[in-house]
This record gives sequence, structure tokens and C-alpha cells, in this order.
Amino acid sequence: MVVACHCEGRGWKFWADSNLKGKFWGRSIQLDPVGVLTLQFEDGETFQWSKVTTSIYNIILGKIYCDHYGTMRIKGSGKYSCKLKFKEQSIIDRNPHQVHGFVQDNRTGGKVAMLVGKWDEAMYYVLGDPTAKPKGYDPMMEAVLLWERDQSVPKTRFNLTPFAISLNELTPGLLDKLPPTDSRLRPDQRHLENGEYELANSEKFRLEQLQRQARKLQERGWQPRWFRKDEDGCYCYIGGYWETRERKNWDEIPDIFGQSADSSSGLVKE
Repeated sequence: MVVACHCEGRGWKFWADSNLKGKFWGRSIQLDPVGVLTLQFEDGETFQWSKVTTSIYNIILGKIYCDHYGTMRIKGSGKYSCKLKFKEQSIIDRNPHQVHGFVQDNRTGGKVAMLVGKWDEAMYYVLGDPTAKPKGYDPMMEAVLLWERDQSVPKTRFNLTPFAISLNELTPGLLDKLPPTDSRLRPDQRHLENGEYELANSEKFRLEQLQRQARKLQERGWQPRWFRKDEDGCYCYIGGYWETRERKNWDEIPDIFGQSADSSSGLVKE
């Protein structure tokens, strides 16, 4: 399943599509993301990058944990680009989740800053090229905090933050604006949040059955409604969603969470 998204804010646009290539190793699962993420500012400067590999360990026995590792290259259209190395965690590693890299000048290739930290704690930057400093120089003496995880945010069920939970909230006045394909309308997910686990499982099974039937119809030929592939093979937003939402005209959008298989022919498409 390919997931595509498009976001716009004040002074920026973000779009991406992603797919996963999975490998099962018995006690772990390796997930290799396929796809490009793009961030464009209003002055035209653009940054593109891809995600690193994620592995989930101890899926059968023991405490489950995940690790992100690999090389992330952030290509900038302007002056700078960046290369980050996510270190793979070893069994005896006492300092896991390390990230280290450099910001480079696109014209000269020279290093203009160093980035260092941990992907689950904090990231710092040091201006200049610390590798060119005299022996014994400690770059962390000049490190400046770039990002830090907020330790004060309370955790809730499933270790989610209040912000993460609010992304699935149906606020007053929102329900009549959403298309029937919106994930906030998923009945199995709503039952799970309410602690109704038996209902959640039965709804999940029902939706999976509908999805299998829908896939057979998709094999006859299908195109996404709001996205199209560009010349690089990436899915890009072509417009129309917000205009349709403003008109509240969802007549051509299938009810993918409905009770009949006929109404689910568009399952997981929008």
C-alpha cells in the first residue's frame, strides 16, 4: 500500500509518498522505506530526503523495541545539503540511538556545521568543521541545542502523547465536513480507543474482508482521486480535495467503512 500526503502552512509546503519493503528475520522485522519527502519554502528553496531503515526486535519473546539506522541524505536546492548517519544499535551498545552528520556547502562541498545527538532525546549543532580543529578539541563545548524531546509531556495508553491522540479526535462541527474515507471514521480504531476490544477485533476483521474484496475490483484498473505520479514516479497532490470539502460534496466517494462489500470498493484509496 502506497501512502501519499500533502500539507500546507504559512510559508511552506510538504508532500511525500511512502511504501515499505519488509523482511521477517524470525525474531525481528526489518522495514525499508521507499519514497521521497519534500519540503518547499515560499522563496522556492526545497529540501528532499528519504527515511532510514527501521527494525522491530523481540516480536515473539522479550521486550519489544525498535531501532532506526542507516544514512539519511537531505538534498537542498539552495546553498546547503546534509548527510546524517543513524548508528545501528548493537547488543552490547550502552549508548544507543546516536545520530551524527554534517551540513555541507553545495557549491564547494565544504563542511559548514556538524550535527550530533540522539534521535529519541536531543540534537545539537556546532558551526564550522570540527574535524579541522586541533587535536584534543571537544566540539560539544560549543554545541548549541537544536531540538529536544519534551520530557514533561504526560504519556497515556499505548504510550501516546495527548497531541497524538488528538489527531484522531472528532471535534464539534468536523464530522459533517469529512469524506467517508477519512481515517477518523474507522470504527475499529474508535472501539479500540474506547477500550472495547472485542468490538474492535470484530470490526477489524469485517473491514479486512471488505478490503480483500475491494482489491479484486482494483485489479481491473484504478487511479487515486487527489494524487498523480510525476515524471520521477512520486505521487503529487493535484488539487481538488479542499474545494470538494468546502462544498461537502462527497457523492462520488465510496463509504469504505460501510456494511456492504459493494460500498467498499474504494477501500484505502483516498
